[in-house]
Amino acid sequence: MLTQETIDIIKSTVPVLEVHGKDITTAFYNMMFENHPELLNIFNHANQREGKQPQALANAVYAAAAHIDHLEDILPVVKQIGQKHRALNILPEHYPIVGENLLAAIKKVLGDAATPEILDAWAKAYGVIADAFIGVEAEMYRETEEAPGGWRGFRPFVVDRKIKESDVITSFYLKPQDGGAIASYLPGQYITVRVKPEGETYTHIRHYSLSAAPGQDYYRISVKREDETPGKPAGVVSTYLHDAVNEGDVLEISAPAGSFTLDTKTDIPLVLISGGVGLTPMISMLETALKEQPEREITYIHAAINEGFHAMREHVEQLDAAHDQLKSYVCYEKPLGQCTCHKTGYIDLPWLQEVTSKESDFYFCGPVPFMSAVYQALQAWGVPAERIHYEFFGPAGSL
Repeated sequence: MLTQETIDIIKSTVPVLEVHGKDITTAFYNMMFENHPELLNIFNHANQREGKQPQALANAVYAAAAHIDHLEDILPVVKQIGQKHRALNILPEHYPIVGENLLAAIKKVLGDAATPEILDAWAKAYGVIADAFIGVEAEMYRETEEAPGGWRGFRPFVVDRKIKESDVITSFYLKPQDGGAIASYLPGQYITVRVKPEGETYTHIRHYSLSAAPGQDYYRISVKREDETPGKPAGVVSTYLHDAVNEGDVLEISAPAGSFTLDTKTDIPLVLISGGVGLTPMISMLETALKEQPEREITYIHAAINEGFHAMREHVEQLDAAHDQLKSYVCYEKPLGQCTCHKTGYIDLPWLQEVTSKESDFYFCGPVPFMSAVYQALQAWGVPAERIHYEFFGPAGSL
């Protein structure tokens, strides 16, 4: 337990963290990787370069400081981050390394303003927060390992099928090399792939949403190829999967994880909205809802640049034709020819009001600008926060 004096000191640093948080976390990652380069086998290098990971950590540190007297308030965030930590195989011995370098970064950025009292208070606070993470994650490791078909760490899977879904998206059907059972999952969850492409110094780890309903003898991920664009290098893992991984090859996988999942206990209308490769968790949710909730009204909306970028269109159209409860719509930003879609341009509030009901549960996923537009439209419409559900690919951000 923290003393009131320690709590007061931590809360007094909240305004400083609001201003200098990202500077501190950027310095932290630089120092930690210099001192412990082996951790580059775990962290996403692209998220480091783009500043996403330092910003996400800065937000988490700020939230912890602001709620230090009621840490139970941030337990949902701890569990969400814990899911990713378990998928990455983060272990208790990693936490002292993080603590040591975080305190050093605070001292480096704040200089003399980081008094011994402040550093001591943060050391104590970090210990409490780390213990919370370690406890939550220990339970996650136990549950995952003891689940039917479950396992701990990474397990080899064979690429059973590799299917091109669009100009940029390819699906990989993965079966365990040992021929054993595989753990089930909740629609919306992801698995984590660990690879070491030729010429790379470190292993690279990525989360990929499962793009099919649970209950199969395989996992399916549908991966967008991230080619080089101005100011952004090509995706190391996505290009490796597309170019170098073929049927019969083996990939290392950690068990399904994630907290962005479909609530099948409610029967209010369901609206699923995806942009680009954001369709992956939506397809899993769609297939599951159709199977488990045959009376539930479902609307599925997918937005893509054009026909060439649209994956699984025929599959969704077949589901639409076979289920009276489902209505599906397509929005193309710039159709290639005569539009075979329901809307051109972007999804907006007037169109959402035409094709969906405000009294629905809304789930959406896609590029951040797309999600921001959908989120702001739903807010403007007055949809309650508890019926708006979304997920970021990568570190959590803000809409």
